[in-house]
Amino acid sequence: MTDQRAERPGRLVVVAGVSGSGKSTVGERLAGRLEVPYADADAFHPPENIAKMSAGTPLTDEDRRPWLDAIADWLGRHAERGGVVTSSALKRRYRDRLAAGAPGRVFFLLLDGSEELIARRLERREGHFMPRSLLRSQFETLEPLQPDEHGTSVPVDGTPDEVTTRALAALGAG
Repeated sequence: MTDQRAERPGRLVVVAGVSGSGKSTVGERLAGRLEVPYADADAFHPPENIAKMSAGTPLTDEDRRPWLDAIADWLGRHAERGGVVTSSALKRRYRDRLAAGAPGRVFFLLLDGSEELIARRLERREGHFMPRSLLRSQFETLEPLQPDEHGTSVPVDGTPDEVTTRALAALGAG
C-alpha cells in the first residue's frame, strides 16, 4: 500500500472502506476540520441500488457505474475548493473512475480494520440500509491501495477522534 501525503489542505479526499468502517463519521469530522464541503456516498445511490442492498443483494459493477459517475462529478465540481466525500471504492477500477473526476487531485484514505471489528460495529448500527450479511462480500471485493495510487490506509481501531487524527496526519494537515 502507498503511504503518500496530500500536498495541500484543499485537496479532494475520498474516505473509502467497507460498510461499517466509519467512512461517514470520519468523513464528516475530516471535512469539518479541513473546512471543506462534505458529501456522503449513500446520497448518490439510485433508489434501485438501495433496494437491492436492503434486500441483501450485493451490487454489480453495472449497478455501481451511475453511482461512481455521480461521485466523480461531485469531485470535479469541488476541484477548486476541495472537499471530502465517502465511497466504499473497494476496487482499483472504482477508485480510478472516481479519480477521473478531478485528475491529479484526489487522495484516497482507505479505512482499514479487521472483519471482526467491522462486524461488531455493524451489529450496533441502526437505521442503515446496508445489512451485516453483505460485509463478507465487501471484504472479498476489497482491493488494497496499490503503490501507484494516491492515498494511504488508516487503521480504524480506536475512537472516531483518534481515527480522524490519523487521517489528518496522513493528509499532512494534523
